[in-house]
Order: sequence, then structure tokens, then C-alpha cells
Amino acid sequence: METLDTLKERFLANMDRHPQVSWDDVIGKLDKDQAPAVAWMEESGGEPDVIAFPSGLAIVDCAKEAPAGRRSVCYDQAARLKRKKFPPESSAQELAEEHGLSLLDEADYRQLQALGDFDLKTSCWIQTPAAIRDKGGALFAEKRYDSVFVYHNGADSYYKVRGFRCKLSL
Repeated sequence: METLDTLKERFLANMDRHPQVSWDDVIGKLDKDQAPAVAWMEESGGEPDVIAFPSGLAIVDCAKEAPAGRRSVCYDQAARLKRKKFPPESSAQELAEEHGLSLLDEADYRQLQALGDFDLKTSCWIQTPAAIRDKGGALFAEKRYDSVFVYHNGADSYYKVRGFRCKLSL
């Protein structure tokens, strides 16, 4: 499968993202039913690669900026439906879930940023705690001035430079 060949090439070119992990480890954990999710990550501009998180291996969007095919979306369906003017066609949560993926949480995002410089010109929605979401807000993150910043915004907002990164736990 072409998607897995691309994933393998990226895996081998970026061994610092997953030290002491072999390609056989990844293939052994990747379920054939997960291949379409990885393909969608690639097709939408995510440039997925394997990341070794403390909780285990995951395939994560490693594009330098928020994936181009996943920008200009609200945080979730409730926020999208709440918009009275110009609602986007979908939301970060809806698209991720539709493809069997999840948004990065703050810890995931910070670990990704420790591996390189991502989102220097864009920002990404991240998993938002229920206490914040219940009040209408949502969190997004970006990297500026060699630091990771986590901010809040109305969950119904969307901008052409804000997208989202996904993760597929293995």
C-alpha cells in the first residue's frame, strides 16, 4: 500500500521521533482497519509519522504547519451548529472521529513540539477539558518565540490559519 510506504520512508528519515522503535514494531501494532485513517492523515496534509509517547506509540501529524486540508474549522459539532453566520462544513472533532482519530491533548502537543518546530505560522485545536468546553471555550496551541503557547477561544471560531493535528494510538 502506497500510504504505508510513505509512512515507512518518513519513519526511517526521522528516527529521532521514535528512538529504539523498529519499523517491525510499528507494523506489528498497526491494525489493517487503521490504514484508511493513516491514508486520510496523509491526504489532508498531515505528513503522519510515528511518535513514541510515554503512553505508547502513536501515528501523529508531523507537517511543519497545521495540515492544509484541515483548516478553517470550528472545534466541535456543537460549536459549528451554534454559528448563525457562515458555519464551516465540519469541525475538528467531527473530522477526527469520522476517521477513527483523536485530537492531540496538551501533553501530546508539547511532546511533539519537543521534537521540532511545528506551527510557527499556524495554530491547532487541541483536546479541551469539559470544564472549559461547557462554558463555550476551546483550547488551541502554537509555537512562537521557541515556546509553546496554549490559548483559549470560542469553540465556534475558525480561522484560515487554525487547523488540527490528529493521533492514532497503536
